[in-house]
Amino acid sequence: MKYLIVGLGNIGNEYRDTRHNIGFRVLDALAKASNIVFSDSRYGATATLSLKGRQLILLKPSTYMNLSGNAVRYWMQQEKVPLENVLVVVDDLALPFGALRLKGKGSDAGHNGLKHIAATLGTQNYARLRFGIGNDFPRGGQIDFVLGHFTEEDMKTMDERVALAIDIIKSFCLAGIDITMNQYNKK
Repeated sequence: MKYLIVGLGNIGNEYRDTRHNIGFRVLDALAKASNIVFSDSRYGATATLSLKGRQLILLKPSTYMNLSGNAVRYWMQQEKVPLENVLVVVDDLALPFGALRLKGKGSDAGHNGLKHIAATLGTQNYARLRFGIGNDFPRGGQIDFVLGHFTEEDMKTMDERVALAIDIIKSFCLAGIDITMNQYNKK
């Protein structure tokens, strides 16, 4: 069975380690922990991970956030991954820093990456793992906040939150979305 795990973010050093790139950070940590490396491919950097008989294609789109759907659609078709085996890791302003929520479908909540994926796939019925980045910004400061860097306080627990996100990704692929949501969305 194949799974497409997509970490959303923007390419380029100016975006490295920003809040908006938490999807890249989670996939980089998963690849490092699994001793695999990303290689540049069409529409993004990819790496393949074997997990108990399942093949996980990790994708960090190179299309920039607002065109993420192009990369998702291409790799779904290329690898013949069904929609129910797609998981998108994304930053979420509505959740406090480090909160993790797995959902099987839902709105884009104003997130341009999710908006483009839904428009490109023609559905919002794909799984997403929302990683809370908080919303501690003044009115009109949303763009600077999401493109800004995590605070020292956030960084104190970053590794454990990213490790939990990796556990959720693995559980999604091994146990399915319902069991994984029941197990992890309570925490």
